[in-house]
Amino acid sequence: MIVPTAFRNCFQLAWITNDIERSIAQFQNFYSVPSFFTMEQEFAATVRGETGVMKMRVALANVDDIQLEIIQPCGGIDAIYREVLPADGTHANVFHHICTKVNGTQADWDAYLRSLGPERPICYQGDIGKGGAFCFTDERATLGLYMEHLWLGEEADAMMARLVPTYRSPDYRKR
Repeated sequence: MIVPTAFRNCFQLAWITNDIERSIAQFQNFYSVPSFFTMEQEFAATVRGETGVMKMRVALANVDDIQLEIIQPCGGIDAIYREVLPADGTHANVFHHICTKVNGTQADWDAYLRSLGPERPICYQGDIGKGGAFCFTDERATLGLYMEHLWLGEEADAMMARLVPTYRSPDYRKR
């Protein structure tokens, strides 16, 4: 397997918020994103060595070749998300991470993880079930944000393609 560069398959920009409905309305009104697929998630995770349950609400929309993700932390071991929000509870959309997609099989994913090496340690890993896996590396010292690494098997990838709305700009040209 050829290991992609960190940005080769970058497909997602992600924000953290404390009010997902308000954030969705802002993206609709200010940035003309008509709608989002929303879901509540609860899954086993390890964040900075602590194992527990991650709880969140997620909104997703594809605009041209970029997926927009809005996350509202909802409890459990959600500090990796919650800590970026204003302490006084005022509304915010805080840019948090980019996501790169790893194509291929489970074996390709395993090889990709090994390729990250000790200089890019994994700080967050979640169990999203059969057919998918993700982890985060802390790239704040070099990029100013986290980087998510995502692998979806064919079935999980096809399911997300069906669920997440896709919008094209009038002058869209596939890259």
